[in-house]
Amino acid sequence: MAPDADAGKSTKRADPFAPLTSELLPVGDDHEVYVESVGRADGIPAIYLHGGPGSGCQPDHRRLFDPERFHAILFDQRGAGRSRPKSRREDNTLPHLIADLETIREKFGFERWMVVGGSWGATLALAYAQAHPKRVSGIVLRATFLGTGEELEGAFLNALPRFYPGLYEDFLGVLTPEERAQPLDAYYRRILDSDPAIHDPAARAWGETERILSEHTPNRVRLDLASLGSSRGVPTTPFMEAHYFANNSFMQPDQLINEAGKLAGIPGIIVQGRYDLLCPPATSQALAAVWREAEMRIVEGAGHTLYDPGVRNAVMKAVADMASRITKQEP
Repeated sequence: MAPDADAGKSTKRADPFAPLTSELLPVGDDHEVYVESVGRADGIPAIYLHGGPGSGCQPDHRRLFDPERFHAILFDQRGAGRSRPKSRREDNTLPHLIADLETIREKFGFERWMVVGGSWGATLALAYAQAHPKRVSGIVLRATFLGTGEELEGAFLNALPRFYPGLYEDFLGVLTPEERAQPLDAYYRRILDSDPAIHDPAARAWGETERILSEHTPNRVRLDLASLGSSRGVPTTPFMEAHYFANNSFMQPDQLINEAGKLAGIPGIIVQGRYDLLCPPATSQALAAVWREAEMRIVEGAGHTLYDPGVRNAVMKAVADMASRITKQEP
């Protein structure tokens, strides 16, 4: 037995970010969510919430957490990533995701944990913290998204034509003249249509437009209209996004701002790209104005994505700084 134990220790040293555990966790409604833990079992509890909705966690997300300090949990939300059934939208709402977080927290026996999320992950982080404030030791957000239709209109119907007018023409070109009066609703209907001839081009156009808006210096700024009808490489995230956004993210209007008082006493750090066209600084500023314990950190020369220059490092520093604050507050 001794050689096997030594080999295990060697493997852990070789890759300190390798999962400690991984499993498909039943959460009810015939959904199973993929959950993995990293770091050290006696570390500071933390949970990472991916974006989308529908994108799933990536191995690099583990590296946001110092394995010598944290016991971090990463999971793919219902229907996303490695969770099953893949892409299933039934019994998939914001309250379901909040309940899943509580199931995961209880499974690991955490009394409280740090909640980290960006974009849609920030939406879920705020909604969870407002529902269960006593379970949250601190919050780190990147690119605040409050889940409102006004934010989506600001990105796709305001920022898009202002900064990428050609791309905006391409984006509208997928729709009929009648549909262009309410283009976002039309996109949601098309993406959620059961006919691949209708939903494939719309999902591909939505996904590529969103990607361009997310990057400060995208490698292309127009849609390849000729390839939109291809049956290959259709992204999955637009389907979950359309499901949530068509239903107002399953929240009341302005819910996260109106209920920000429930965050009182929870420390927060908001990392914000200066030139984020999807989730602009004004949104983070509005949140910080009503959540007094939140500190806003601007990353100059960066847009929305975690991988714009400086953003990833800023998130890692915010996570480390929040860990220090939590440790100091503990008796």
